[in-house]
Formats: sequence, C-alpha cells, structure tokens
Amino acid sequence: MSRLRRLALLPALCVLALPVLVLLARALPVRAADLPEAPARNTVTMLDLGAKSCIPCKMMIPVLSALEKDYVGRAAILFIDVWENPEQGKKYGLRAIPTQIFYDRQGKETFRHEGFMDQQAIAAVLDKLLAQ
Repeated sequence: MSRLRRLALLPALCVLALPVLVLLARALPVRAADLPEAPARNTVTMLDLGAKSCIPCKMMIPVLSALEKDYVGRAAILFIDVWENPEQGKKYGLRAIPTQIFYDRQGKETFRHEGFMDQQAIAAVLDKLLAQ
C-alpha cells in the first residue's frame, strides 16, 4: 500500500479509535492523589462510600451537599466512588453501598451505617462528635 493511501486512511482510523479511547479513559482509576484524605486531620469527618450510579447513593447526593454547607469549617463531609476506585472498598471493609463512616477529631472510627442515611440522622451523629 502506498504511503499516500495509508495517509488517506488515517482519519477513518481515528474515528474508529475514538470510542476505544473514551472507554479506556472511563476505565482508568482516579489517582490516589485525587482521593480525599479520610479521615480529615484534626476534624470530625463523615465519609460516604458509594457510587455515582447506584440508586441509594444518588439519593445521598443532596444530603451530602446540604451537610457540606451546614458543617463548613466544623466537619469534613467526604465522598469516594468505590466503583471507580474498587481498592477503596477493600481498604474500608465495605459490605454494602452506600456506607457512611464517622470519625472523631482524633481520626478514630466511632460509627458506621450501611444504606441510605437521612440528613437529620447524619447531623445527629456529627453534632454528638462535635460536642466531645
């Protein structure tokens, strides 16, 4: 095949390769540097471990957003997607998602909940930890 003919095929190969590149980009894990530090240092922390695609996890999104606003400067509200970062599920010993893990200021795990947890229940745990 002549060099000119090979160059003419290049755009078609790029079009064919694009979906593969998109799939590879989605499959690449988030680098450890991009994950939040959990528990946060010297701060009461609530870590939500879930996935952006699971239904109960999606229900947690507005709860977490509201808690981030309510507890700004007082507690760290963190989220890790364990479908994108499966090693994190093993690290935290997950059995189900979503799972919320609460830490005191010293970084000690004080409470763990599996499944959807409403804003009032989370706030009660955070307020108890903040009062200590």
